[in-house]
Amino acid sequence: MILLGVILLIIGLIAGISILWTIGVVLVVIGAILWILGAVGHGVGGRRHYW
Repeated sequence: MILLGVILLIIGLIAGISILWTIGVVLVVIGAILWILGAVGHGVGGRRHYW
């Protein structure tokens, strides 16, 4: 999810499409939150680990 967010950020910046940039930021933030929750051992979406 983080990788997809970064790709959308880059495409949004190069193409000048603000909606892609916004979606990219949201995906990066959500991916980072899920990664942190999974790393500290909390269950995410019924799983013990989030990859």
